[in-house]
Amino acid sequence: QVQLVESGGDLVQVGGSLRLSCTASGSTFSSFRVNSMGWYRQAPGNQRELVADITSDGSTNYADSVKGRFTISRDNAKNAVYLQMNSLKFEDTAVYYCNADYHGIDYHGIDHVGRHWGQGTRVTVSS
Repeated sequence: QVQLVESGGDLVQVGGSLRLSCTASGSTFSSFRVNSMGWYRQAPGNQRELVADITSDGSTNYADSVKGRFTISRDNAKNAVYLQMNSLKFEDTAVYYCNADYHGIDYHGIDHVGRHWGQGTRVTVSS
């Protein structure tokens, strides 16, 4: 089983900052590797959209709406990804989901490749 555990969502004022964290684990695999990781968000009535993603070697990609305000980073040793969000705006209000593209090998030697999603963490920006 692959698990993604997110944290850091909160109520924050416009202009404020938050840091989201997400850690991936593959407890049933003898070998577990995480490749790209990313953050998406979904506001009420909207589709889920990419916020930022990062490859295992640190290459990043951002949505235009967050460039210059948000920073994605990761700790490969911990299979963790972070999203530092500064200068928050009302329109950043959403449930934020992390994902991870993984490769696991189970104890029977079978490969498992896929993308797993976290449960979401809510960010609310208010005045």
